Amino acid sequence: MPTSVAQALAAAKASLAAVPELQSSAHIDSYWLLAFVLNKNQTWLRAWSDAEVAESDLQQFEQLVARRRNGEPVAYLLGQQGFYDLELQVTPDTLIPRPDTELLVDLGLAAFSPTAPCKVLDLGTGSGAIALAIKQQCPHWQVMATDIHPATLAVAANNAQRLGLAVEFRLSDWFAAIAADEKFNLIVSNPPYIPEQDPHLQGPGVRFEPWRALVSGPKGLDAITQLIAQAPSFLQQAGLLLIEHGYDQAVAVRELLAEQGFVGVASHQDLSGIERVTGGCWQPSKTSR
Repeated sequence: MPTSVAQALAAAKASLAAVPELQSSAHIDSYWLLAFVLNKNQTWLRAWSDAEVAESDLQQFEQLVARRRNGEPVAYLLGQQGFYDLELQVTPDTLIPRPDTELLVDLGLAAFSPTAPCKVLDLGTGSGAIALAIKQQCPHWQVMATDIHPATLAVAANNAQRLGLAVEFRLSDWFAAIAADEKFNLIVSNPPYIPEQDPHLQGPGVRFEPWRALVSGPKGLDAITQLIAQAPSFLQQAGLLLIEHGYDQAVAVRELLAEQGFVGVASHQDLSGIERVTGGCWQPSKTSR
C-alpha cells in the first residue's frame, strides 16, 4: 500500500518521540530528514501531504530516522548546517557549528572597521564557520584559518571554494605553522574546552562529534591556556584575542588573560545569557611598565 508524505512523517515522529532525548525535536527532525530525501522544502511537504513517497525514498528516509533514533545529529545526516548566513558542509571530522558561536563572529566584526585593513586568524577552524562568516561580512579583511587535522581542513577549504570566499587555510597545530613575523589584528578561536570526565560528552549527538575538538584536559582549559600564552607573539599592537569557552569557565579565562598581560578583559553572554566568549587586547607598551 502506498505511503503518503503525511503517513511517512507521522511514523517517523512517533518513532523518534519514543526516545526521551528526542521528544522535543521529533517533529522538526522528521521534516528535515524527509525534505532532504525528497529534495523538497518543508513548505512543499505541508502543501503536498497526500503525495506518495516512492519506495526507494521511503527506505532511505527510514534509514535516516533509525540513525537519528540512535542519537546521530541531524547535521551529520544531512551533511550540512547553517551558520550566520552560510550553509556549511559538515562531516564527522568537524564539529557542528552552534548558534552560540555566532557571538564570537559578532564580537570580532564589531571590534574593527569593516572597510579598514584587518588581518584575522581563526585557530582550530573545523568546518571553517567562524573564518568564513567573518570573510563574508568583511570581504576586504585578510582571513587565515588553521586546523591540525587534514581531513577537517579539507572540509573547511571545500566550504570556502563552494561559497566563493577567499580564506587562506593552513595545516597547523595552533600557532606552529605561523611565522614569527606574521601579526594579526584579531585572533579568534573556538577551541576544545570540555573537561575529560564531563558527563555531557555522553549526551545526545555530542558523542558522535570528534573527541579531539571537544575535550581539553581535566579542567577543559589546556588548549585555552596554550592559546592565551602564545597569542601575544602573533598579535599586533592593540590586537584582540577572542576565545569561546565553557559555561563555567569565564572567570578562569579572564584570570588567564589578565595574568598574561591582556587589558580590557571582558566576557560576553550567549543567547542563553551565559558568559560564552572572553577576550582582551594586547598592548605590550602598557604591560611592560
